[in-house]
Amino acid sequence: MSQSPQTADDRDTGPPIAGLIGSGPAMREVYRLTRQVARSNASVLLLGETGTGKELIAKAIHQLSPRGSGPFVRVNCGALAENLLESELFGHVRGAFTGAIGNRTGRFEAAHTGTVFLDEINSTTPKLQVKLLQVLQEQEFERVGDTQTIRVDTRVIAASNRDPLREIEEGRFREDLYYRLNVVTIELPPLRDRPEDIPALVTHFLKVYRRRNDRSQVPRVERAAMQALQKHDWPGNVRELQNYIERAVVLGPDDLLTEAALDLKRRRPKRRGSSDLPALVSELVAQGMATAGPDAMDLQGQIVDRVERELIAQVMADCANVQVKAAVRLGINRNTLRKKLRQYGLETQ
Repeated sequence: MSQSPQTADDRDTGPPIAGLIGSGPAMREVYRLTRQVARSNASVLLLGETGTGKELIAKAIHQLSPRGSGPFVRVNCGALAENLLESELFGHVRGAFTGAIGNRTGRFEAAHTGTVFLDEINSTTPKLQVKLLQVLQEQEFERVGDTQTIRVDTRVIAASNRDPLREIEEGRFREDLYYRLNVVTIELPPLRDRPEDIPALVTHFLKVYRRRNDRSQVPRVERAAMQALQKHDWPGNVRELQNYIERAVVLGPDDLLTEAALDLKRRRPKRRGSSDLPALVSELVAQGMATAGPDAMDLQGQIVDRVERELIAQVMADCANVQVKAAVRLGINRNTLRKKLRQYGLETQ
């Protein structure tokens, strides 16, 4: 029997570009919004946990847009300190700061006529957010150390792995910048909310890692293994699933992906549940009152530090001291985690 031709509705709900996998209701809605917003020049805010594929959606929006032939420039805002990030985004002139031995073009200039993708924009400081707001409103900026205004024609797609409204409430993100970015918001669902997409993802990653590891065939997936994968909560989302499949291909039998090879139970991180937090806080308050001394004026700050130190130490232990995983679990970027580890003397633990 011949296959029915693909309808317009099928094309509109399927992945908009290669590399996007998933056909469940949640991802079909993401694809619909991606295609719709791509036709415009509007700013887009992508929300989702780390590992949900925000960069792939940003690339899809760019490629499907009239700017698709222009540059796509990605900036990880959480990977650099404020002064370095400002120079990275806007460029600098010679002598602007120590080490600035020449003029440098920033990422916004490099993305002229194309798209700049600001990943982890929630990591930017209030000072830098003011300059980002200027670019969004006026399409112009000054290089670091310069007074000459540079105009650009650049579309901005931003991504956050935290709730921006909560960041605003806690004073870490400017409300005016949020509303300027939030012309269109696309929320990417966590993998635990779309288990129906896991079989297709597993099949894809098995083919990828079979080739990379020179295996003779793509392993079949044991039924119990697939069920275990679909029940796992995946705090690291698709990226974590990818790592599990690679490990199973490397260590497991050539012909079968087994539940034992995945070893999900042994590798499942132990989390401190929300019900444990009141007891933890009470314990640390008692410790703080016992050790802070009668003249201490910053007891609250000490208690907060103790809670934060205990939480980071617990998560680091659960993640076998792997900083990338711990940062994902804590919802902070890796540079922030490193600073906290130094601050609390946890670097060698």
